[in-house]
Amino acid sequence: MRSFQPAILSASLGRAWLHEFANKAKQASEYGFQGIEVFYEDLEYEAKRLHSVETPSNDQILDAASHIRELLDGLKLTVIGLQPFLFYEGLKDREQHARLIEKIKLWFKIAQILGTNTIQIPANFLPADQLTGDMDVIVGDLVELADLGMKEDPPIRFAYEALCWSTHVDTWEKSWEVAQKVDRPNFGLCLDTFNIAGRVWGDPASPTGKTPNADEDLKESLERLVKEVTLDKVFYIQVVDAERMETPLIKGHPFHVDGNPARMNWSRNARAYMYETDRGAYLPVEDIAKVLIHDMGYKGYVSMELFSRTMAEEGEDVPKQHAERGIAAWKKFVERLRLNDV
Repeated sequence: MRSFQPAILSASLGRAWLHEFANKAKQASEYGFQGIEVFYEDLEYEAKRLHSVETPSNDQILDAASHIRELLDGLKLTVIGLQPFLFYEGLKDREQHARLIEKIKLWFKIAQILGTNTIQIPANFLPADQLTGDMDVIVGDLVELADLGMKEDPPIRFAYEALCWSTHVDTWEKSWEVAQKVDRPNFGLCLDTFNIAGRVWGDPASPTGKTPNADEDLKESLERLVKEVTLDKVFYIQVVDAERMETPLIKGHPFHVDGNPARMNWSRNARAYMYETDRGAYLPVEDIAKVLIHDMGYKGYVSMELFSRTMAEEGEDVPKQHAERGIAAWKKFVERLRLNDV
């Protein structure tokens, strides 16, 4: 087996309310993807479709997972993870915390059916008034999850990802601090070139599209990444870019949503695959990927995790177009980083 295999997020091929999972998976397989991240939304909509219900029961969700697994096995697609387990750590509302502990037990069953041992957790981005910034609480919540995951057979791993707009954990540095304090073998990181670059280097609300000291700050951040993060804690990586905004993403911009951080609105509407300069891609994501692969020695699945307004477009060709764009980026990535030589 090659050292690197291309993967894609199921939602990156089209949103579930418009595009059936079967077609998305077929396109991913036909274009050469070997792995897939299953977006929970796809399970929900597959369950709705299979059972003609608006709100699927847990059993119906599990049935949808079985259906999806059978489909993916036939297409020789491996599920590399289930995501996103949202809004979990650091909640002030401890009753909601208890509800999420019950929910994760369902996710364990789903993961087992899908044949994956990895659940991805985005660092919490609920409004600050709903969260505590107390590191002891954040870490304690994640230890609780990791310990539950260890009891599963096989054990479940958690890939924690700092989003560039998360409320308290918005850099890889902060996510690494959390992972070290959690200190469990099944708790590690998902490192995403967009979320790294989009915090330290990129700024969609700035007229320049960049932070004030972008190049130097990124250089120093990547030097720290190589020096501090151990490879065994990098569970998988996501490689994706984003569009440079023609005008600052502030009030009045078509992507602006009141109450949402600019980087959230940017991420949801305007990511691009790597090398899509014709679509405005401009972040130094190749530099970050080189550090992850050449300097840190990462090997394994590389996920092309796109979020974009284009995923919510109608038309049968949408999954095909996104799979085609994604694999074109992958092929250029392999060539530019000489992955066949690694």
